[in-house]
Formats: sequence, C-alpha cells, structure tokens
Amino acid sequence: MAKRRQLRSFDLKHLDGVTELIGVDEAGRGAFAGPVVAGAVLVTRTFLESRWTEANARRINDSKQLGPDEREALWSDFETLANEGQIHANFGVADVAEIETHNILGATKLAMRRALEGIYPPSAFAPTREPDLFASAEEIAAFQPQASARILIDGLALRNFPYPHVAVVTGDTRSLCIAMASIIAKVTRDRLMVELDAKHPGYGFAQHKGYGTEEHREAVLRLGRCPQHRDVFLRKLLAAQPDPGQMDFLDAAEA
Repeated sequence: MAKRRQLRSFDLKHLDGVTELIGVDEAGRGAFAGPVVAGAVLVTRTFLESRWTEANARRINDSKQLGPDEREALWSDFETLANEGQIHANFGVADVAEIETHNILGATKLAMRRALEGIYPPSAFAPTREPDLFASAEEIAAFQPQASARILIDGLALRNFPYPHVAVVTGDTRSLCIAMASIIAKVTRDRLMVELDAKHPGYGFAQHKGYGTEEHREAVLRLGRCPQHRDVFLRKLLAAQPDPGQMDFLDAAEA
C-alpha cells in the first residue's frame, strides 16, 4: 500500500507548475508478432486527491505486475472515470507494416503520438502569445492557449518526438498515471491479439500474445510465418534453432 501512495505522491510532485499530468506507456515492444500499442492517461490534482484514488490507488501498478482479471477490472473503472470526466484516456496502435517500415522504436513513437493526439494535438504545446490590444478579430478567434500539462513517458527520452516530455525510467512502477497508461496499453493489445488469434489460428496468440515463448517458436517452425509476424524479430526467435530445417525456413521466408 505504501508503494501505491508513492506512485500518487510522485505524480502530485510533478504537477508543480501545471494543472494536468499525462502518463504514457507502451505494450508489445518486445513481442515477435502483432502491433505495438501505447496508452495515454491524463490526470489532475483533483483526481489524484479524489475519494476514488484514495480508495483504489493501491490496486494500480505496472501492468506486468497485475493479472488479466485485475487489468480488466481496472480498465472498466478507467472507462467509468473517463465517462465522468475525472480522467482522459486514449490509446494508439502501430501495426506490423509500420514496425517493419519505421523499426520498433519509430513505430512505438508513432503509437505514442496517436495516443496523445486523442488528448491534445502537438500544437497545444507550442509556445503561444496572447492577442494584444491591436490584434484583429480573426487573430483573437484563432488564439489557442498552450496546454497546462506535463507529459511523463516511461523509459528514455524520445528524440524527434513532437511532444515535449519528461522521460521516467521504470516509470510504470513510479508514476500512477504512467501505470494507468500501461494498463490501457496492455489490455488493448491483449484484446487485439485475441482477435488475431482467431484470424491466424495455431500460433497461440491468445495465450502468449505474440511473445517469444517456446510454444510460439514451435508453432512458427511448424506453420511458417503469418502476416502478423515481425520479420526482424522472427529471426531472433528462430536463432536458437541450429538444425538445417531452420535455415531452410529462413531462406524460404526471405525468398
């Protein structure tokens, strides 16, 4: 319970100078198949000091530390909170084709941008000057104040990213809003992988969610790749298979 209070305290400290905090995290970056998904959750001081948070912050943690039922229950709670206007939450997805095109880091940034765009456009963080006494009616109508928000992203700082942000290493275990974002991302991606399991049966996507388990490796060796496999990642998955059959499979995949 003390750890959960630390998560909330971390966010309250980072609200200094702004009125809103946005946590961002991803799921699926290390998987061998399927999309990468990012979640973004906006919270305020009012929410962090609310009765709901007082009672439920202890339930929130890095999504990897929670079971599926716990994550689904929290998703339902977040949905209710969003409908009530207590938080804002969104997710973004980058598919396998985008991972192949932009590499996994580029695709992760793309998913994070899409998640954030559902809350604020990048232009909301651009420095602006308020209209002065001589401004035209058009300039006054077009004026958009800069968002009073700080973005916390799990991990290292992102280069060439359109949103100013604070990088928080292991942020999903330190920040409440990042942990909430990690749950949004994980539940969303898990649901997508269950859908992909129905489209591409036999690989076990619904069970391992595209990660490099022994079951997954054996399924790929047996069935070959499917369109949801990441080619570069697949080579890593099969690298531990030294027999000639693996080399034949890799040659065929490259053909």
